[in-house]
Amino acid sequence: MSRIAMQTLETMLRESLWAKALDAEEMDRVLRVAFERRVGIGGYAVKQGTPADHWIGVIDGLAKMSVSQPDGRVSTFTGVTAGGWFGEGSLLQAGRWRYDAVAVRETRLACVPRHLFEQLVSSNFAFNRFLLEQLNARLSLFIGLVEFDRLLGPDARVARCLASLFDPALYPRTEPFLQLSQEEIGLLAAVSRQRANEALHELARRGLLRVEFGGVTVLDLAGLRGYCGTAEPARAVTRCMNTSNATIRPAPNATTITSTRNSSP
Repeated sequence: MSRIAMQTLETMLRESLWAKALDAEEMDRVLRVAFERRVGIGGYAVKQGTPADHWIGVIDGLAKMSVSQPDGRVSTFTGVTAGGWFGEGSLLQAGRWRYDAVAVRETRLACVPRHLFEQLVSSNFAFNRFLLEQLNARLSLFIGLVEFDRLLGPDARVARCLASLFDPALYPRTEPFLQLSQEEIGLLAAVSRQRANEALHELARRGLLRVEFGGVTVLDLAGLRGYCGTAEPARAVTRCMNTSNATIRPAPNATTITSTRNSSP
């Protein structure tokens, strides 16, 4: 069993990026009131229109953030993997969830009640600094997703979707081996499972990743970030190359990643 699968709620809280901003007393308060929630495949971590009453982190598993229309259409924004947190925007607005977060696989959640989140916001400057960086990272991600959806073909969308999971501010525990099924990648990249399969094999032929049992291993992160495909019009490809660095946050090491398979997502 992987280290991530065995991780406890307390360990996840203590290892979260924002925990560095808390003193011992504040951390103790978090540990006293936070609780774990388990969500089965297809279950709601949060549901659009319900009160936003907890800040939520993913201990292990995968939740996709999406909105749905009355006619059944669904638009997926992104996924939140182990170590990631979401919901701070809704909590700061003291409103209701404006989107659904649905478990794509069996998922364990860490839940911090709103009242404690608000206490930290009102009293801890370093915690506020973390939130600013978190919100800025998510805004950069969403701007990039809009650009990719309008400019890129399916192969490039899959490439950029995978690359976006390496933002250290949003996904601090991402490793070269991504434990994602082709169906999950399709959901996150807004393409069918079959089209995701074709895209992954095209990216593998280009040496950017390796398709493995249970996921993919990223071999060239910079290559995924800059990949624009071969089927887009020249104008779109040119614009894509000009905007790629502006819409995706660079990783600390924007160089080739080479790794053997790891059992952790």
